[in-house]
Amino acid sequence: MDRTRRMDLPVRAAVPALFAALAERGVAVLAAPPGTGKTTFVPLALAGLVPDLRPPAPPHGKVIVVEPRRLAARAAARRMAWLLGERVGGSVGVTVRGEHRPGTLIEVVTTGVLLQRLQGDPELDGAGTVILDECHERHLDADTALAFMLDVRAVLRPELRLVAASATADTAPWARLLGGGPEGTGEDGRGPAPVVETDAVSHPVEIVWAPPARPLPPPHGMRVDPAFLAHVAATARRALAERGGDVLCFLPGAGEIARVAGALRGVDAEVLQVHGQAPAAVQDAVLAPADRRRVVLATSVAESSLTVPGVRVVVDSGLAREPRTDHARGLGALTTVRASRATADQRAGRAGREAPGTVYRCWTQAEHERLPARPRPEIELADLTGFALRIACWGEPDARGLALPDPPPEAALRAARTTLHALGALEAGPGGEVTERGRALARMGVEPRLARALLDGSRRVGARAAAQIVALLSEPPPRAAGDDLTAAWRALRREGPPADAHAARWREEARRLQRALGESATGGASATGRSADGGRGRPRPLAGAGGHDDAVAGTVVALAFPERVARARPGQGHLMASGTGAVLAEGSALAAARPPWLAVAVADRPAGSASARIRQAVVIDAEIAREAAAPLLSREDEVAWRDGDVVARTVERLGAIELAAEPTARPDPVRVRAALAEGLRAEGLALLNWTRAAGELRDRLAFCRRALGEPWPAMDDAALLEHAAGWLAGSGARRRADLARVDVAAALRGLLPWECAARLEDMAPERIEVPSGSRVRVDYSGERPVLAVKLQELFGWDAAPRLAGGRVPLTVHLLSPAGRPAAVTSDLASFWREGYKAVRAELRGRYPRHPWPEDPARAAATRRANPRR
Repeated sequence: MDRTRRMDLPVRAAVPALFAALAERGVAVLAAPPGTGKTTFVPLALAGLVPDLRPPAPPHGKVIVVEPRRLAARAAARRMAWLLGERVGGSVGVTVRGEHRPGTLIEVVTTGVLLQRLQGDPELDGAGTVILDECHERHLDADTALAFMLDVRAVLRPELRLVAASATADTAPWARLLGGGPEGTGEDGRGPAPVVETDAVSHPVEIVWAPPARPLPPPHGMRVDPAFLAHVAATARRALAERGGDVLCFLPGAGEIARVAGALRGVDAEVLQVHGQAPAAVQDAVLAPADRRRVVLATSVAESSLTVPGVRVVVDSGLAREPRTDHARGLGALTTVRASRATADQRAGRAGREAPGTVYRCWTQAEHERLPARPRPEIELADLTGFALRIACWGEPDARGLALPDPPPEAALRAARTTLHALGALEAGPGGEVTERGRALARMGVEPRLARALLDGSRRVGARAAAQIVALLSEPPPRAAGDDLTAAWRALRREGPPADAHAARWREEARRLQRALGESATGGASATGRSADGGRGRPRPLAGAGGHDDAVAGTVVALAFPERVARARPGQGHLMASGTGAVLAEGSALAAARPPWLAVAVADRPAGSASARIRQAVVIDAEIAREAAAPLLSREDEVAWRDGDVVARTVERLGAIELAAEPTARPDPVRVRAALAEGLRAEGLALLNWTRAAGELRDRLAFCRRALGEPWPAMDDAALLEHAAGWLAGSGARRRADLARVDVAAALRGLLPWECAARLEDMAPERIEVPSGSRVRVDYSGERPVLAVKLQELFGWDAAPRLAGGRVPLTVHLLSPAGRPAAVTSDLASFWREGYKAVRAELRGRYPRHPWPEDPARAAATRRANPRR
């Protein structure tokens, strides 16, 4: 194919408008659907490499194309070089982690590389145009890069041209941002940035709804039901049988790709697996035309930034992976979610790039209507520690001055800044300015925790070993490597050519990190600053075979994740310094060894689980745990209620892990009282000595509260426990047994305001004098106050007094001469008239020596029986 025909791409028609927009405003939004050539043709045109489509003015500086993924960056560079009839490294270059071949006119980089470059060279010397590709995917690094580039244009390089390229038509947010901010007015009031649009090649895509025959459990955390993956494989077989062309199948991750690939053994097609860790040879094979029919199993990397030739059919599982961060536990994980409608449309469009196609969707049309409209931006979901360090180094520690499409969540940013302060990367105080150590961490080009392990670990175990372990943490080995990180490291160190793509990437990354350490060391102490743990000596090798390797690897891992240092619990599992329980997989090599201490490298917490799941770890000992996680060491006096009594002791801890404890001879009396109060809350007020007087007083006060309300104090348990610590002051109580000495009645009276104390006897008298002259105790324990008295003592009394200032009638329990209940009334006059006769008839024969007058209302009350005759 000649060069002219290679460059006959749909986006060509929009390039003159893009030239004009950049000439006028210096910024533009390019909306071009997948397959139109926005990623490959537009950079060539802006660099003046399309013979019949020259820019109006000669390009000033290199064109930088920014891609969100390494695979997409390498593919874009290869495609552009192919269009020119060259090799990568000539006019077109590529720079990604592990590969640096800068071109003379165009350089394709990942967003991470651009952000790293901006830290050292904010002006982007030598760059004339920056194209931020696939900005619609809303990756955190891409959003950050756009905000930084707008800052560069506004302050340092107003002549630098900036293009935000999107595969969707939702361009308004980008036009507003590039136009000058949330309102899109710009300093010159010219409104949003110009939008240049390209129509897609119009090839129809038929939708086939292909749900499983029966409902299957939805994904849970990282787990996808094997039966659903079997259905996806069956759908791919069906697509091969029913349609022509290659099949592109979307799955959430490498594990699901491997399982479906296994289920497709024996199909009459080549099965290729494409994901972020796929070998370069596989990536090359996918992007090149093939003689044989293919089934390409891919993650979201193939949604928009890669064109796979020959694809006429898409099989969409409808699943995607999103990050989740547990800020309280310091654990991050990916979780499987249903893909959005926008994502499903992107995937379906891959079937119609070159000709009419078909998409098989493994869900129902009704389910499709219920899907979210678009994916959530990564800034809402991800761990923001790296982002927080970048913006601090940029001079915007709170991100308020950055033109971000969405602001970072406050809680997540606060958690990230707390982590950075613990690493020594940020100054203390509300400003939180970046320290020299923080800048050194940022220059390492890895996540801040790993950068800390690299810098501080190199002083303990040597630069080479530290770089190798950090490279292994930043390029995690495949699941098949097992959970013993030391064993994986040992296998990778073997001499000879790399065994696989992961080994090759690991070696290159280890070399890069070692170079970064060397460059940092040239800056001396001022460049690296103090280590967060005081820079203690080298680790003591562990006993047993391979102990030295464990000590080295464990030290670096613990420096990276001190809160994940874990100690074995009695019974099963481990407790991490963060306070989270953690378990090893059954049957794993580490679980069989039952290690007392671990430095956990990779862990996640499955949805709904209280414990974390250890994916990879290193066996360490207590000394390494103490040294590497030294910032978490504490020694404090603890006074608490434990096992039914006050326990006072001095405790040494590593985070939440208790290392040692000894009794405290003279505990703080205030803390002792607080512990006793906690005991009362835990076990109840029954721990106090409730005398009869105290119980009755509580009942009287509770009655007043019910009848009169405020300011009478509440007497329920919760209300009284609020005052428990005050009751204990001055009591001398130091342990459970001492609680019996507390004068509860006096404590209750102490809760009364003075006006209530003065009125208590009037509102709720303890005793009431009855006509016989007896002073009878009132029972306030029920809903209504009760006066229980022998019937003969009330003769002549036509009404009992009302309590609570006349608000509540007194209920009278009339007792027989033997003290047994005979009648209950709140209206004595009515009882004497109507009820007394029946009681008299029943009891006069049983108690003949007691008076039973016919007219009790006029009879004299008495406490005595009639004298014997």
